[in-house]
Amino acid sequence: MGGMLVRRLALLVPMLLGITFIAFMLGELSPSDPAEVSIRVNAMVPTPELIAQTRHELGLDRPLMTRYFEWLAGVLQGDLGTSFVTGHKVTDDFLRAFPPTLALAGATLLIVLVTGGVCGWLCARHAGGPVDRAIRSVLFTISALPNFWAALLLMWLFSLTLGWLPTNGMRTPESVILPAVSLSLAYVGTYVRLIRTEMLRTAESDWVMFARARGLSEGRISLHMMLNSLRGTVTALGMSIPKLVAGTFVIENIFAWPGIGRLCVSAIFNRDLPVIIAYVLVMAVFFILFNLLSDLALAALDPRARRGGAGEAA
Repeated sequence: MGGMLVRRLALLVPMLLGITFIAFMLGELSPSDPAEVSIRVNAMVPTPELIAQTRHELGLDRPLMTRYFEWLAGVLQGDLGTSFVTGHKVTDDFLRAFPPTLALAGATLLIVLVTGGVCGWLCARHAGGPVDRAIRSVLFTISALPNFWAALLLMWLFSLTLGWLPTNGMRTPESVILPAVSLSLAYVGTYVRLIRTEMLRTAESDWVMFARARGLSEGRISLHMMLNSLRGTVTALGMSIPKLVAGTFVIENIFAWPGIGRLCVSAIFNRDLPVIIAYVLVMAVFFILFNLLSDLALAALDPRARRGGAGEAA
């Protein structure tokens, strides 16, 4: 386990450096001049003299690699740069926007795990029967809906028609329900399928037959089968959690949720390159770190994964 962690951490260093370089260069590929965009956003006329002055103030007249290494040094110290549009520190804006996004992603993940676990267990217990077919048909049909369309339908039904839930903002605890449900619809079907498949595969194991021969109740056997079926779910979580954080921008804009996705969309419309670059970098780091955590969790749950890693190292 320790050797696996050391090897993965050693690979992270060049990978993260490569990500910082790619993220910074993506900003350089932008066809628009950040200085001119900054001037126009602040309702000024972009004369050649003013553009030159703004480029100097933003540091855009310095060599590319000089700016990259200065930006990288700031990133290593927790400074993601300064917004070209607002003049605010990007790190401060991200720290304000991250808690709402994490709250939304956490609520979505809770809905996905509870619904996916219960429905997956029911489908596995009644595999091939009407309950199994009905649950999977409903969930897979719902998961095929685009989340923005589902969000509008939910808003129309529960907010405009019934008046039960708020339509925008983060004003009350109930505000998270509609955006979280809208986000969860795309993931529930996947986890139902994963849990159902793993439980059916586990049901054919020798230890299940031995447990039934010992007279254990079906409830206890199902519980152990569920625990032994978590390997595929843990691997999926390693990708689903960063996808939830990175994929909230559409829902955040529909429900006016003050999160990092809405901040990024605003930066895209304003061509605010420091914010866009920081968003790409932070999301890439999220994907890498959660992938690492899922591998470690899988190794902790399944000793065969640790032995496999040791064998590869040998």
